[in-house]
Amino acid sequence: MKTSHTKIFLWVTGFALAMGFLETAVVVYLRQLYYPEGFQFPLRTMPPLIAQVELTREAATILMLVAVGYLSGKTALQRFAWFTFAFAVWDLMYYAGLYLCLGWPVDLNTWDILFLIPVPWVGPVWSACIIALLMVVGSMHVITQTERNPVFRISRSQWFVLFSGISICLLAFMWDYLSTHSLPFWTNCLSGKEDLFSDMNTYIPHTFNTPVFLCGFLLMCAPVFLSVYQSLKLK
Repeated sequence: MKTSHTKIFLWVTGFALAMGFLETAVVVYLRQLYYPEGFQFPLRTMPPLIAQVELTREAATILMLVAVGYLSGKTALQRFAWFTFAFAVWDLMYYAGLYLCLGWPVDLNTWDILFLIPVPWVGPVWSACIIALLMVVGSMHVITQTERNPVFRISRSQWFVLFSGISICLLAFMWDYLSTHSLPFWTNCLSGKEDLFSDMNTYIPHTFNTPVFLCGFLLMCAPVFLSVYQSLKLK
């Protein structure tokens, strides 16, 4: 990368690492309040105000990462790549921070609640980490290629395969929850009528649909590594 883009890389990486640790700090506080003996399912209920703040915080987190991507790139493709890179570094730093602060997760098979919108995503830590690593590889490839070749593009078929894989992975994360719940849990808590997780105080995830997840993950890998392979052939 050129010197200017090396600086962007360092600043975006620094921002994502700092943001990841900030996320760690928030979770450390929440776990001290609601899980002083250590995090485990089922989830504890939270009062409506905390519920509203927590859900809004998650939405704000994504907006911040989108803003960094938008400001860092020159084209729509570059901006998407920088957003993806920042998201991945933030996610990996979050788990590293929790391990350093709390010794959690104890291993990569530990269950975690990954996100809350539109319904809770649950899965083993390893599943989130390998997606984050793929995001780093794919985003850095796109950023490097767009700098070397301004006309570099990702084909429609590649986008279709990529987003098909993403959709399947998201389904795998939501699979266990959706198999027992029919409506988004946050519908009432946003209005203040229900405590956050009040309908999940008996919910303990049991099965992660690994075959569905791996199917989606391999679909995500396909366009990334095909594009890397094609770029190497052109050298």
